[in-house]
Amino acid sequence: MAEPTGLRTDLDERRWARVALTVLAEPGTRAIHRLVARHGPVRVYRMALDGEIPDESARESVEARLRKIDPRRAADDAMAVAERLGARLVTPEDDEWPLSLSALERLALPGGNRRVDRETAPPLCVWVRGDWPLAEAFERSVAIVGARAATQYGEHVATNLAHGLALREWTIVSGGAFGIDAAAHRGALAAGGLTVAVLACGIERAYPAAHSAMFDRIVETGLVISEWPPGAEPYRPRFLIRNRVIAAATRGTVLVEASARSGATQTMRRAIALGRPAMVVPGPVTSAMSVGCHEMLREYESTRVVTGVAHVLEEVGTIGDLAPVARGAERSRDQLDDQAAFLLEAFPRRGVTGVDELSARAALDVRTTLRKLSLLETLGFVVRRSGGYALAPSKGRSREAPP
Repeated sequence: MAEPTGLRTDLDERRWARVALTVLAEPGTRAIHRLVARHGPVRVYRMALDGEIPDESARESVEARLRKIDPRRAADDAMAVAERLGARLVTPEDDEWPLSLSALERLALPGGNRRVDRETAPPLCVWVRGDWPLAEAFERSVAIVGARAATQYGEHVATNLAHGLALREWTIVSGGAFGIDAAAHRGALAAGGLTVAVLACGIERAYPAAHSAMFDRIVETGLVISEWPPGAEPYRPRFLIRNRVIAAATRGTVLVEASARSGATQTMRRAIALGRPAMVVPGPVTSAMSVGCHEMLREYESTRVVTGVAHVLEEVGTIGDLAPVARGAERSRDQLDDQAAFLLEAFPRRGVTGVDELSARAALDVRTTLRKLSLLETLGFVVRRSGGYALAPSKGRSREAPP
């Protein structure tokens, strides 16, 4: 496939140009995205070839790649590999493009001075393996992210959350990495649910290689996606660039475990900056793998503690998904009003006590004392004896000790 010409349809030219631009400029580059939004991908591609990109930094990056890469051949190769894989290219012109990604146009990270924190524009295109329409997969989706060096506790929680959400027909989105990511994907797969792995390299690569079988299973029932063309290497900065897509495409992000400098906390910061629900699973205060989680809770008021599926659904779902308030087992004494409860506490553990003494002990007048004694007798807390009242044997033995 050669450089775009009038021999192709306009749509073909636009798709080809988007691939070529992704080859020439790292995904997320704001200057390129703005030019494409204004002039269209075909014209911007020609501007790139002619050295006419106005932004100096973007222009220098493009020129550096042009010295080593033939974008025409690279785009052709990427499309050929995708065709052999049975993968497809999805662009903003397609019906299945997730509109949620447009939120990245306004993503601004406070204090972000690194390139990965500044260059957070929406993808120019996305490569997809799997049959589900992309927008449909993300419509009811939750990201579950966390540490690669996860503990058994973290993997257990991530698996259970993903499994429970998938059973309720929520898509589980993560990055395919070791630890929490893999636990989330596998939890969704075990439930027969939909899961999406968002890669930081070409979709023909299983990275990490040990997850090759897992990625194959995901492709069968869900999606594996990447904004980098086939052949792209998994460079370290690309994982942080990728994280903005996970945060923007989903309805909310759950952080299960994270060390103090975990990349998963960067996904959370992007979710928070986008105004998406940001949920944190607390862990042991002695665990290094929960330090990042606890710091997120301390630093951002908008973060919410979640401990199960019901809590997550309350944050991302509808009114019908409200989580029940956690309560202890209801006891019979919960039925008592304050005066009756205080009178019951005034009883000695053993023996019979007269009405006057009980009245004085509970600081209640005699008339009120008699009314509350009648209630306590009806409920089985006390029994009437010659000379007064006594605790009922079973109720008395089960009475809680004072704090």
